[in-house]
Parts: sequence; C-alpha cells; structure tokens
Amino acid sequence: MTITAITEGIKITVVSQFRPELSGLQVDVFYFDYKISIENFNPFAVQLLRRDWFIYDSLNAPKYVSGEGVVGQQPVLEAGETYTYSSGCDLKSEIGFMTGHYTFVNKQTGVEFPVLIPRFDLITPSKLN
Repeated sequence: MTITAITEGIKITVVSQFRPELSGLQVDVFYFDYKISIENFNPFAVQLLRRDWFIYDSLNAPKYVSGEGVVGQQPVLEAGETYTYSSGCDLKSEIGFMTGHYTFVNKQTGVEFPVLIPRFDLITPSKLN
C-alpha cells in the first residue's frame, strides 16, 4: 500500500509491506518493512533533523520513538531532490499503524518546521478479509 502527504512543500510517500518469513504466532512477532521517499518541492534546501513516531499495536501500549535523523542520517535535500530510505517495525499483533512527523530546517533561514508522516497501516494479509 502506498500513502502520500505533502506538508510545507515536502512530499512524504510511504510504501509498507508485511514480511511473512520473519513473522508468525509461533515467534510472537509480526514484522513489516516500510520505504519512505522524501521529496523537496521548495525552491530552497532543507535538512531533516529529527523524527517522531507514534506506533500503534492492537495488543500493546502505543510506542513513541523520537530521535535524530533517520537510519543514522540527517540528509540535506536541495530543491527538487528526493531522499529514500527503508526501515522496519515489529508488532506483537497482526494489526497496527504508524504515523508521526519529521522536523526539517530551512537551510536559508534556519527556521525549523514539522512535516507530517502520513498514517500507514501495518496489517497482515490474513486480517484484510
């Protein structure tokens, strides 16, 4: 499933996928991969500084994950550039979702601004029926 949102001239596209070979009731974990593309439609350069995630798992308390950058990087995107990275999430249940925001800085003005990470579902195919 592909989900997209544009905030402050930054387009976030998320593609998520269930990983059955890493998942199952017998191992008590359901693993999902996601790929995120970040595209800068602004006429100025921006830098991704931080991420803040809300992870909902239908059998556990929600988790909040916050930290610098993504996958160990704080990429700078010039006007028109795209940055893509992949990561993953494990749940204790077959149904969940993720959402959150990135904090970017305008490299010209130094002003920080939030960019929505659109909500994307983490659901095993067997629960989609």
